[in-house]
Amino acid sequence: MTTTLAPAGALRGVTRRFGDTTVLRRLDLEIPRGEITALLGRSGSGKSTALRILAGLDRDHDEGTVLIDGAPAVVFQDSRLLPWRTVAENVRHGLNRVDVGRVEKTTRVTGILAEVGLDGRESAYPGELSGGQAQRTSLARALVAEPALLLLDEPFGALDALTRRAMHRLLLRLWEHHGFGVLLVTHDVDEAVALADRVLVLDHGVVAHTETIDRPRGGDRSPHHHRSLLDALGVDHTDEDYAI
Repeated sequence: MTTTLAPAGALRGVTRRFGDTTVLRRLDLEIPRGEITALLGRSGSGKSTALRILAGLDRDHDEGTVLIDGAPAVVFQDSRLLPWRTVAENVRHGLNRVDVGRVEKTTRVTGILAEVGLDGRESAYPGELSGGQAQRTSLARALVAEPALLLLDEPFGALDALTRRAMHRLLLRLWEHHGFGVLLVTHDVDEAVALADRVLVLDHGVVAHTETIDRPRGGDRSPHHHRSLLDALGVDHTDEDYAI
């Protein structure tokens, strides 16, 4: 007997309008458990709107169904840390919706800070952190509640190249260890191919192209995938910068 697990999150036939503008058009989108799905598309294609609906930040969609396993966690491009709270206090804030005792909260905060490489920085304030440390704190805050679905909205876009690569490695380690589903919204084709199992191209509110990445992470994931995605995005292959 074959058992099919429910997705970590899904949109079924979701339409979202803002006035006379239709941003999502009966969008079907599924994020399987234990898979990283990247969402590419030009500005205005509906990427962030889809993510906000999955996150519960936009509940005003006009049609369709939103399916979520538990409460999803979200990380944005800016860390959105509370400047008057320490690193540990910011991370503990991620447990506000979880019914666990005081000792368990402390254990979880200590554990996730060690996982993201911030043990020893528990008492620091956001103003004392580098950009990478701030995003590590934001990621720890998102994961401390052990969500089934992690939503990432351009989380590494403001980081320098070396820090960004380090954050990619950290995300993959955490994903491999915890097994949550990930939806990564990005403008960067290189990033999507490097991290994702599947890349979806959104165009005018619908999935116009799906690319399954068939090579293991950490090696050459094939220029074919880049060319195929650039074609779907209408980007010239000779462009040196694959960000759109």
